[in-house]
Amino acid sequence: MASDRTIADAQHVRLRGGCHLWQQTAGGWGMSNAGLVAGRGASLLVDTLYDLRRTSRMLDGFAAVTARAPITTVVNTHGNGDHWFGNQLVEDTEIVASHASLADMRQVQPTDMTRLMAPDTPSGRFARRIFDGFDFTAIHPVLPSRTFERELSLDIGGTCVRLIDVGPAHTAGDTIVHVPDARTVYTGDIVFAGATPVVWHGPFDNWVAACDLILGLGAETIVPGHGPVTTRAAVRATRAYLEYVHEQASARHAVGMSPREAARDIPLGSFTGLAESERLAVNVHTVYRELDPDLALLDGPQLFGCMADLACPRISF
Repeated sequence: MASDRTIADAQHVRLRGGCHLWQQTAGGWGMSNAGLVAGRGASLLVDTLYDLRRTSRMLDGFAAVTARAPITTVVNTHGNGDHWFGNQLVEDTEIVASHASLADMRQVQPTDMTRLMAPDTPSGRFARRIFDGFDFTAIHPVLPSRTFERELSLDIGGTCVRLIDVGPAHTAGDTIVHVPDARTVYTGDIVFAGATPVVWHGPFDNWVAACDLILGLGAETIVPGHGPVTTRAAVRATRAYLEYVHEQASARHAVGMSPREAARDIPLGSFTGLAESERLAVNVHTVYRELDPDLALLDGPQLFGCMADLACPRISF
């Protein structure tokens, strides 16, 4: 059950041009951001949060804005639950996601998170450690009512909002939300500020291309999926991490190392300070799958087991 302290550890940040951020200060596993784009008499919400209490508090935090510009549209940037499990609290609005993201949402439900944390195994204990602050009970999954392919432009009370699916990368579908007049982009989990990117799906090249696309938009304000509002430097840092991991993992694949061996062998170098460094285990496995399509696809518990194995020397269960 989430504590009042962790739920309170969030804030409404006013950006430029009618854009807003709901920042969950911790920014780690499951602690995603939400955004709001307010036009004349209407607003667009970028993502809901991982559970109902957090989503409810976020909606209350935006209430001063939505009282005059009610939420008419919700965009779920991708299929990870921390960006859509709160949808039932906005189910009377139009909820939009890319077609690929909708397929992802159908694959992982709130009950799957409860099952992931249940077993007394390294993966179960690791999952409990990072997700214990969330309450997945009483969530009624509400899926998007509208989907799109590649790009969709919306008029939100006179404000142009562009939705661009840059996936597959982090997941099967990854939507960025670009507000040209505000020179602002909500990146979903294409950008993690101060934390390790996790490549659940790939390919890496698509994610690198997504970073290049974001850099080419001319946006000055970058709202990451996790972490504080940032700048283009964070996009370049994400890109650099992805290129480094792909290069390092590929070199170890070439000499016959297993994914586990490679993840333990790769020095993080300038990326040592990034939070959630255990995600390297997933990222290495994704590189290996790119290089060897016959490599078995790991399910959720297996991937969390890989991260638990890598994190074990640094955490206490």
